[in-house]
Amino acid sequence: MSRIANAPVGLPGGVEVTLNGQALKVKGSKGELEWNVHELVTVKQEEAELKVSANDGSKQAVALAGTTRALVNNMVTGVTDGFEKKLTIIGVGYRAQAQGQKLNLTLGFSHPVVYEVPAGVKVETPSNTEIIVTGIDKQKVGQVAAEIRAYRKPEPYKGKGVRYADEYVLRKQAKKK
Repeated sequence: MSRIANAPVGLPGGVEVTLNGQALKVKGSKGELEWNVHELVTVKQEEAELKVSANDGSKQAVALAGTTRALVNNMVTGVTDGFEKKLTIIGVGYRAQAQGQKLNLTLGFSHPVVYEVPAGVKVETPSNTEIIVTGIDKQKVGQVAAEIRAYRKPEPYKGKGVRYADEYVLRKQAKKK
């Protein structure tokens, strides 16, 4: 039994929610997000909060109710505060540079890597070894950060590569003679 779905999603001031059948639209100061709710789940607006409930008692409906509540909460958080992921580049000669909707990465390959940033996501480079990915859609921000990290994952011997700012890389001991 999902207990997450029982907690209502609070709507802060300045957030407008439009429910049109199963289509949910959340609009706030940072932007607007749309999502189609699964037919096994019902979302109702009561004053300044959204309540999510399963249509029947089936295991799938109860699980989807908890998932839907979490996704709706992320939508509300995204349009009010937004989401941010920080990446750090470690390695001699490794650097990043943001140019509009492109991110130029020099990661020790024989060629520079150019990453096209999708719409709705913004990439900044305060220094040439830091990347900050921001946006209102939590899934997109996480996906973009994961794709950038995948170009050169941190290796376990020297720790070189692209890593999340809060990531700990377990280091291995080098081969002994």
